[in-house]
Amino acid sequence: MRIIFFYLARQTLVSMLAVSGVLLLIFMSGRFIKYLSQAASGGISADVLFSIMGYRLPGFLELILPLGLFIGILLAYGRMYLESEMTILHACGMSQGKLTLLTMGPALLVAGIVGSMSLWVSPWGMQKVEDIFTQQSKLTEFEMLAEGRFQKLRSGQRVTYAESLSDDKKILNNIFISETTKNGQEQAVLIARSGRMKFEEKSGARYLMLEKGARFQGVPGSLNYRVIEFDEYGIKIDDLAAQRIKTIEEAVPTAQLWQSDNLKDKALMQWRISLPILVPIVTLLAVALSKVNPRQGRFFQLLPAMLIYVTYLGLLIGARKWVEGAKIPDWLGLWWVHLLFLTVSLYMLFGRAYMYQRRIARAQN
Repeated sequence: MRIIFFYLARQTLVSMLAVSGVLLLIFMSGRFIKYLSQAASGGISADVLFSIMGYRLPGFLELILPLGLFIGILLAYGRMYLESEMTILHACGMSQGKLTLLTMGPALLVAGIVGSMSLWVSPWGMQKVEDIFTQQSKLTEFEMLAEGRFQKLRSGQRVTYAESLSDDKKILNNIFISETTKNGQEQAVLIARSGRMKFEEKSGARYLMLEKGARFQGVPGSLNYRVIEFDEYGIKIDDLAAQRIKTIEEAVPTAQLWQSDNLKDKALMQWRISLPILVPIVTLLAVALSKVNPRQGRFFQLLPAMLIYVTYLGLLIGARKWVEGAKIPDWLGLWWVHLLFLTVSLYMLFGRAYMYQRRIARAQN
């Protein structure tokens, strides 16, 4: 039995890791593209992209691992049914109950990993992401520049280009700046050979001092432009107050949620607990749905299985919103969804065989 347990666990976990790896790549690619566009537009520094993705990783895994395990069991056991390995195991005394019990071993391991992520690691990671964005909001516009790229800065009224930057981003070379004036009618264009950051200790103001350049200002499309050539020209850099972004819900520590009486916090707490509970229930569903006829192929049950999983997850999301909106009592919360699918999975595993035996017993009587 020990050999069979390790064989089933290896088949399940290898399939789960393969599926989870593909899903993780898809999820993270989409999110990385979003952050990359923010960095390209000057919203955040490119230096923090990989830190953000690293801290977001547990949040992705807590959603991907249950789905990866579900599909992994379907694929692994479907192959075993297709190649008659399950038939041999059942002929050697492996009942459906024993198979389910052995499958729960790796499932509980995954549930423990998902639970640790949803309850502790993911909130910690999201808090780190929030801290990074808060620090980014303290940077001046010119500290967000990337060399050799036109960037629309956070003011939205200025486009800046610098051919090269010093390592500390204090000195800029071959600068182009285009900005809309305060009245919104005129456009000003500045070109300069170089620029440097200057800080006035008395006033605390910061300036970008441009050297050896010219300023062109006027209404686009007209010929009435004012041209000023300069040896030195200062642009005051507005200090953006540390714009602390709104606290992300997922960044709230679990201990704080546990003590809260707010319905939104209660719903989030139940959601975090629901993710590890989801794992053993979808394992039962996967074991029940993995049984296929060799003529049907290993992917025959994949589509209906995915529809059941999506329905399960969709009801959990809907129940969370209903708790937040006080449409259902918080004591009922998300638990009724788990109970519903636990009942369905147990019926699919054992109910049909039990009803069949009852019919035979009645026919014999």
